Amino acid sequence: MNLPSSVKVSEVVTRDGFQSEAQTIPTDQKVGLINKLSTTGLRRIEITSFVHPRFVPQLADAEEVYRRIERPTGVEFIALVPNLKGAERAVACGVKEINVVFSASEAHNRSNVRMSVAESLENVGKIVELAQEYGIKVNGALATAFGCPFEGAVTVQQVMRLVKEYLAMGVASVSFADTTGMANPKQVYDLVSRILDRWPDQEFSLHFHNTRGTGLANVVAGLQAGITSYDASLGGLGGCPFAPGAMGNICTEDLVHMLHEMGIKTGIDLDKLIAVARYLQELLGRPLPGQVMKAGKVSDLHPLLPS
Repeated sequence: MNLPSSVKVSEVVTRDGFQSEAQTIPTDQKVGLINKLSTTGLRRIEITSFVHPRFVPQLADAEEVYRRIERPTGVEFIALVPNLKGAERAVACGVKEINVVFSASEAHNRSNVRMSVAESLENVGKIVELAQEYGIKVNGALATAFGCPFEGAVTVQQVMRLVKEYLAMGVASVSFADTTGMANPKQVYDLVSRILDRWPDQEFSLHFHNTRGTGLANVVAGLQAGITSYDASLGGLGGCPFAPGAMGNICTEDLVHMLHEMGIKTGIDLDKLIAVARYLQELLGRPLPGQVMKAGKVSDLHPLLPS
């Protein structure tokens, strides 16, 4: 297998994971969880979104969360911004890195951000201009890059056209998101291979959901194609609140466990990460989809029971 020696994992639980939660999660608990995650060896954490509270009430405390978290050396804290107003709020908070996103399909983009794709491109262009003025790094994500729950297939040509638009604006990296878990490993390998053939020196990442049970298989396909940066959510929490049946980010501790067993370094302390996942499960008061926190690592051997 053609595998990298190391992989960069970005944690998204307190943004992507929490945005679909019905119960209000207190700010203190969000800050505490982020601080715990910062001790696990994770180097990138997307902590919140500066979205209008009317659309995502759970993230109404974005400013307070960003201001109150501890900031250990070597950990990058990122915020999602949906529009220019959100970017202005992020700038006022002193955010150093932002993510922007729009969908590769027209129907999902209108459902998600109430704009056409062309309008989103114009919107993102304004955000990038503002960010560059303040020296803020911008990463661009393409939602529904592997399929749309309303339109079906999304062509490779459409994805590549939008990547070209992103790069022309000056974004630092581009992420391909399987927003509703429609991707399969062959599709992932084919798309990523085409992308890397066209832009071999550009930074790309992958964001998978495990909605239909193919999340980690898609990671392996991405690894073999050459992608070394992945988003994941602690405990497998989250999904897209603006698309039907879109629950289930790939689980961070399950991803890290798989990578370590494959001999791929992440710099993450898996035991600490599992402990934080179990803490999150207690905090929410219900079982989460993550498997390793339940089954343990494969290296956790058990005594032989007497016959």
